Amino acid sequence: MMDFIMVPIVVGICIAGVYGLFELFVRRKERLALIEKLSDKIDSKIIEGKLSMPGYNFMKGFSFSALKAGCLLAGIGLGLLVAFIVIACSYNYLMGEDYIRNELVGSVYGASVLLFGGIGLIIAFVIELKMNNKEEKKSPDNQGKEE
Repeated sequence: MMDFIMVPIVVGICIAGVYGLFELFVRRKERLALIEKLSDKIDSKIIEGKLSMPGYNFMKGFSFSALKAGCLLAGIGLGLLVAFIVIACSYNYLMGEDYIRNELVGSVYGASVLLFGGIGLIIAFVIELKMNNKEEKKSPDNQGKEE
């Protein structure tokens, strides 16, 4: 029934794949050329990490993406578990019509996953905020400065 649209979609996907492959090779060559140009100007001590950098805070380059993803997945898992428990406890109530039962079950699962996933992200944000505040208090740069 939808044969008329499948041909352009397949052709488009193939063209996009070939374009992406060529783009990867071109970007790689450009990066290598930039590295070669800059390698003469960069001191080898910086690369080896022997040059001290005053005022460098390790938290500036630290990413909390793993914490956010972990809290989100934990929240989604908890949401699915709570939804399952709610559905299991209200099984006798859901013995009505199939359509209404399916809509209610879908709503409970969706609401639980979104609620607990959001709670997980909020918890990750609070943890990140506390860690940033703790590091700002510890950093030697902020001890002599007044705002």
